[in-house]
Amino acid sequence: MLHPMTSVETKRATFRKLHEQGCFVIPNPWDRGSARYLAHLGFPALATSSAGYAFSQALPDEPTALPRDQVLAHVREIACAADVPVNADFQDGYARDIDALKESVRLCVEAGAAGISIEDATGDPGQPFYPLDIAVARVRAARTAIDSTGCDVLLTARAEQNLIGHPDALAESIRRLKAYAQAGAHVLYAPGLRGRDPMSAVIDAVAPRPVNILIGADVGLRVSDVAALGARRISVGSALARVAWTAFMRAARMIATDGDFGAFADLASTRELSELFAVR
Repeated sequence: MLHPMTSVETKRATFRKLHEQGCFVIPNPWDRGSARYLAHLGFPALATSSAGYAFSQALPDEPTALPRDQVLAHVREIACAADVPVNADFQDGYARDIDALKESVRLCVEAGAAGISIEDATGDPGQPFYPLDIAVARVRAARTAIDSTGCDVLLTARAEQNLIGHPDALAESIRRLKAYAQAGAHVLYAPGLRGRDPMSAVIDAVAPRPVNILIGADVGLRVSDVAALGARRISVGSALARVAWTAFMRAARMIATDGDFGAFADLASTRELSELFAVR
């Protein structure tokens, strides 16, 4: 059944329970169709992708590319598209000021998110990360804003040092994640980790807090491998959107440069897709 029937409250309770034990994959759709198909495959939860959505709007993956209200509308769209909980990739909360951050988080809760991820990157090349004391205050403010709604929404705090770059990225991200846990983050996330050793280091350092691991490339690990490290959930960021773009770009280039339609072999049929999206 693709038509969403489950209440927001039930989705949020389900999302919290998913973080209590085991490991689950939370893939990242970029529109209603991709969200419905992922739910159709049986994934228990979904997460928005700021990059994936930006690409669909012909925009770059930059923090200021999309305005907050457009992002909130996208979160609402994905949350309503499928019968599973949705975590919102909410950048830095689309606000520098603490009070504005709290308002942004409250609006994201109202949009139907079961979880909200807030990162410590600023988008400013001169100062790529919020100073630790400010970043901690922002996590605390986001948690306060969630609690004020009375809704059971999980807060994920992201340390971006391994993704953006830092002289001692692993140690700094662990230092920050520990502080974010103390500030009230329910889930911890350091995107950009490659390989078992750094993943294990983060997971072990912040235990027993659940950790999200990003697999955005073929790094030679399977779901079972990451689960064995102790990760609670695995996201894929913009990878699925980039898979779709890669296939589209390759096919379009073949037509444009060679007049070749060979990329159209073995496509999903119109009937198959129509039946998938038929409301029952």
